[in-house]
Amino acid sequence: MTSSPVRTKPWPQWPPPATDEQREALLAVLDSGLWGATNGPEVEDFAAAFAKSVGAPYGVCTVNNTVGLFLALRAVGVEPGDEVIVPAYTFVASASAVVLAGARPVLADVHPDTLLVDPDAVAALVGPRTGAVMTVHLSGAVADAGVPGVPVVEDAAQAHGAVRGGRAAGTLGDAGCFSFQSSKAMTAGEGGVVVTADRGTYERLWSLHNVGRKLGGGWYEHPSLGWNLRMTGFQAAVLRPQLAQLPAQIDRRTRSVAVLAQALADVEGLSVRPAPPDTERHTWHLAMLRYDAAAFGGRTKDDFIAAMAAEGIPLDAGYQPLSVEPSLAAYAGPCPVAEAQAAATVWVRQHLLMADDDAMADIARAARKVREAFTRPA
Repeated sequence: MTSSPVRTKPWPQWPPPATDEQREALLAVLDSGLWGATNGPEVEDFAAAFAKSVGAPYGVCTVNNTVGLFLALRAVGVEPGDEVIVPAYTFVASASAVVLAGARPVLADVHPDTLLVDPDAVAALVGPRTGAVMTVHLSGAVADAGVPGVPVVEDAAQAHGAVRGGRAAGTLGDAGCFSFQSSKAMTAGEGGVVVTADRGTYERLWSLHNVGRKLGGGWYEHPSLGWNLRMTGFQAAVLRPQLAQLPAQIDRRTRSVAVLAQALADVEGLSVRPAPPDTERHTWHLAMLRYDAAAFGGRTKDDFIAAMAAEGIPLDAGYQPLSVEPSLAAYAGPCPVAEAQAAATVWVRQHLLMADDDAMADIARAARKVREAFTRPA
């Protein structure tokens, strides 16, 4: 393809530019001199506000979501030697947090359309050593909660504000974990929060992340083993205003995906992967596209991504299944659906979806141009 690129305009940045409200909140913390979670109100206030936003009574802020998952596993009773069922198509931290907790990740295959965990695959893996199920709300879609009688930890790193079947992400199981890493829908560069509806789980989370202290106890009173895994007041100050910004951002991405799906309707071999049934609000942290190599002249997904990049459309290959991750070789078993579908999945990341309708048309125009080039007779 030697013609000019389809798109030369820049894409929106992520995170968005800081607001005046964020600057003022950040400076207020700086000027107060009360920067930590234990001597200023910002962290606890933000934890409570975030928990309320998803319909949970309790929240505990953490340094990041990997740590949040570790804390949640420990708080729901996972012990060293237990097994935790984890979807095969997710970020590696979903599994590494299990190892951090001293448990063993057991990989469950996924649904071929949504790439969310397959509940039948989970049920088949439950056994006497199962300590918990970790369900992952991927791309802004809410996955199935788990199986009755087994604690559920939700990895909701990509699902701030998502709702399915009347329940918000983070409230389907025993504890829900959200990320505030740089790419996420709400971000402070790093950070996380764990929400729960159970008072006992909350007290264990609070103690575990606060060096084993007890709520209402003394500063040098440590009845349990814990760690210093607290967020700072600076992070909470940057995050709090984003709660009000989130709904409009979700609306923008939702419209973008609808426009993109329609624009791709005549591009054979490329389509938006659907939301699961009963989804009320898919937040579209990213859009996963199904890529059919046969319709693109047999060219690989990597060939397609490279060609789209040359057209000014920076797409992403997404995860490789945990079942083929070298770092998890000691735990992995075959997950054929995840392995096949990962090879047929391309991501449109969040910052692209924050662009306007014309930008979505550019993605479709570029895909159409690439397909024509790939299928042109030699």
